[in-house]
Amino acid sequence: METRKNIASEKKRCGSHNCAQAILHTYADIAGIDEEMAMNIANAFGAGMGNMEGTCGGLVGAGIVLGLVKKDKAKSMKQMRQIMSKFQERNGATQCKLLKGIGTKVVLRECPDCVADAAEFLEGVLAEPQE
Repeated sequence: METRKNIASEKKRCGSHNCAQAILHTYADIAGIDEEMAMNIANAFGAGMGNMEGTCGGLVGAGIVLGLVKKDKAKSMKQMRQIMSKFQERNGATQCKLLKGIGTKVVLRECPDCVADAAEFLEGVLAEPQE
């Protein structure tokens, strides 16, 4: 699969999508849903699941895509842990509030870059051979 991480990142950068929507919309065809459905499913998962307190929306979007593609709870959870670990290692956090520097005044990663990272790690697990 040719990478789509720059497409996802640009959707966030231009302001037309929240972080979760940017991921789910970019991979809607792979997930087996249409683009309008992707936008609606991910509506409430921007800004760290609605309020910057929760997990990065890009990671949430990656998890939704993973579940729709794999259709297997155990495999999806295992691969989501891999995505989360790689994201944490690269960025120092998975929580939107910490990534954006809320309370610390130290921005760890800008949203479009978080979306690109989530997309990259999603593509990595989607490319793994089926067990």
